[in-house]
This record gives sequence, structure tokens and C-alpha cells, in this order.
Amino acid sequence: MSARRAALLLMILAVAPLAGCSSASEEADGTPTFHADIEPLLQRSCVGCHSPGGIAPFGLASYEDAKRVADLIAEVTRDRTMPPWGAFETDECTPRHGWKADLRLSGEEIARIEAWSAGGAPEGERALSPAPLAPAADELHGAERELGPMAPFVASGESDQFRCFVLDPKLSDTRYLNGWSFLVGNPKIVHHALVFLDERGESEALAGPDGSYECFGGPRIEGGVVAAWAPGGRPFDAGPNVGAAIPAGSRLVMQLHYHPAGATAAPDRTRFQMRFTPSRPDYEMLFALVGNYARQFANGDGLQPGPGDERGASFRIPAGAHGHVEVMRYTLPATMNGHPTPDLHVYGVGAHMHYIGTDVKIDIERAGGGSGQEAEECLLQIPSWDLTWQRLYQVDAEIDDLPRLSPSDALKIRCTYDNSLDNPHLRTALSERHATSPADVFLGDTAFDEMCLARMAFVYKAR
Repeated sequence: MSARRAALLLMILAVAPLAGCSSASEEADGTPTFHADIEPLLQRSCVGCHSPGGIAPFGLASYEDAKRVADLIAEVTRDRTMPPWGAFETDECTPRHGWKADLRLSGEEIARIEAWSAGGAPEGERALSPAPLAPAADELHGAERELGPMAPFVASGESDQFRCFVLDPKLSDTRYLNGWSFLVGNPKIVHHALVFLDERGESEALAGPDGSYECFGGPRIEGGVVAAWAPGGRPFDAGPNVGAAIPAGSRLVMQLHYHPAGATAAPDRTRFQMRFTPSRPDYEMLFALVGNYARQFANGDGLQPGPGDERGASFRIPAGAHGHVEVMRYTLPATMNGHPTPDLHVYGVGAHMHYIGTDVKIDIERAGGGSGQEAEECLLQIPSWDLTWQRLYQVDAEIDDLPRLSPSDALKIRCTYDNSLDNPHLRTALSERHATSPADVFLGDTAFDEMCLARMAFVYKAR
């Protein structure tokens, strides 16, 4: 072979592997490598929490960090404990659209992680590493208000803590919120955050001198959620023609879930940024908490009768019960506040239960035909409920394509509970109160009561 021909063959081999040979992204035996195959997955779905200063107990931003826990990564992704994401398709619920910012790994991606771990977690070529994950901006572009607690809060102890802070946006007229951001003070302990609208100022009477109060079950006010954050969350932009009405004189209540993990944490002073539309938008957002009904109403809505109920519908989860079900129902009325009720497009949906919840499913049941929508549609199912990971799942579709709730249509919330010692979340809760056996559980606000709630975000055409 001539020297020129040999040199040409070497060049070809350098840039185009022969069929049947391993690519540069794999070891010679086909094992995936960190930089080419695993690091992109961690950046997308894990590093938002597993980063320096984050709430996770260890980082995953480098090969050395990931290699140390390769077997653990394979285990928790295989059983879908991680990344934390509750909304899954099931045999009885397949939403017709996906979710925005979906953290889940596909079956192929989980298998890739398992193969990498089983193969010794090889690093591979650093040159194949994805671009460094650029820190995302926490500041909201065009923010007009920035609100925060009167004083820092110090979380401590073994138990998670829920603290509500009363915020005053000082609005002299109704404004329409179309962007927000949470500036987390101590990301090592802030597990998630919710902001509720308090139109009547009820929270002022609940707050202590520092403007805050304990609020495990919720803020104990009538208003719904207007904003939410979970680790990895970024500033939210509803778009130029969409906004949620914040009436003049309203207060906001920021509920922070703290996870001190047995230590006394550095003080936290998380802040909330707001941006408004310059005028009334074409579409308004409406946030609502639906459910938690203690009885059945005259029209058949509210708490639905179930097995074991006596003297009508009652909310009671017996001690030792497995698979106990409670169902809530709400029908959208023809008029609201003296005006015809508009069609509501489902922009986002979430749920809320406490320690003994195991499964929650939220459906629309439509009253009549001709709407172009299915007679029954499942919006969300969380088949393995975990109180410590809550979020609002945003539907990935344009407004006109979103699921629609029209007057006379109903929302149905089905909540399933396990009030037995087979439930690990209940065992943990009992140990915190130095108890050894479950008791009957009723509807209520405290940690050892229960709830059955849908958290809904709707968009509708402004009048």
C-alpha cells in the first residue's frame, strides 16, 4: 500500500467509524459514558436540585460527583423516585397533551443510566461533554414589585415546616399579574413555594408581629394559588395578553415549605417578584382550589357518598384502611358574580393531600355534546402521591387547544388513602408525634387531618 493511500485510509477511519464499531460516545464494549450519554440527562432533569447550594444532599454537576453515586442514580431513576415528578400516564388516565418543563426520563434514558452504572460508570471523553449548564436568571425581566417577609425565618428540627408570610403589593387599583419569580433566600431548605391571593385581607388576623404564621394544611383563607415554585423553577411569563387579576387592596400570602433535615438552618428571606400587564389583557387567568367539601350539596355536588358512610356523605378514613376513596365534585355554574360564566381553558392542574394520600385523579365530566371535547377527560393522575413534592403541572398546548370546562361541566377529584402502617409516609408522621398506631382521620387543616383538593389554573377570554 502506498504511503499516500495509507494516510488517506487513516483520515477516513479518524472521522467515520466502520459499521459495527463503537462510536466515540461509548466504550469499546458499548457501555454508555458520562460526558456523552449521562451528563445531558442530569443537566436536564437533576442538576436543578443537585447543585452547589441546592436542596439536594449532594451535587451531580461533575463526573466525580455522579460516579460516587452511580448505583443510587440507577436505582432511583429505575423506580421513578427521581426525578421528582408525580404526573404519570396510567391505564385509567392519559392526558391528551404533555406537560411543560417535564422532568421525566424515558424508558430508553433510564436503561442508558442503568447500563452506565452496571458498566462501571465510565467517564468517556471530556470533549464530548455538553456545554456547561449556564446559570438561569432568577430575576424577573421588567419586575414592578418585589415583596418579602418582614423578618428572616430560621427553620430547624426534624420535621418539615410550613410558614405563611403576608405580603402587601400596595395596589390602589386592579392589576393583572402576568409574570413572577421567586428569589429563594436559602435554597438548601426551601422545598417549594406557593403564593395565594387574599382579596379580603383575612391573613392579617392570622399573622403574628413578624407578619407570618404556621400553615401546614394551607393558608386558611379563601383565595386560590396565583404562583408556584419548585427547585429548578425559573421566572414565569404568562405572555403579553394573559394576566391574573389582583384587586386593589389585596394581600398575598406566600407559603414556604421548609425542609431543615434535623439542623438549624441559616436564615431564609425568600422574595417574590411581580410584573403586570400595562392594561387589561385579552385573556385572564383564574386560580382556584376545588374540593375539601365536608358534605354533599343539594345539587349533588360536594363530597360524594362512599362505602361505609352513615347518614349521608361523610369524610372519614378509618384506622388501618387500605385503598380508602373519597370523591369531590364541582359543577361550573351558568353565572358567576351576576355574569354569564365563560368557558375556562385548563392552563395548569395540581393536587393536594397530606401524609396518608396515595393516589389522586382529576377529571372533567362534560354535560352535553357539541363542544368538540370528550364527554369525560382525565386531566391529571398522580398514582404515587408524595406530600413533599408538589407542583402545578402546566399543560403544553396553545390556549385554543387546552382542555375546556364549560358551564354545567363538572370537575371530579378522586383521592385514595392508606391509613395503615404499610404506608411509609404515615409511619414517619406517627414517629414525629411519638405515636405507634393510626387513628381515624377526618377532613381538616392540621398535619394529621386530610385533604382532597384540585389546584386549578384557568385561562378565559376577558369580557
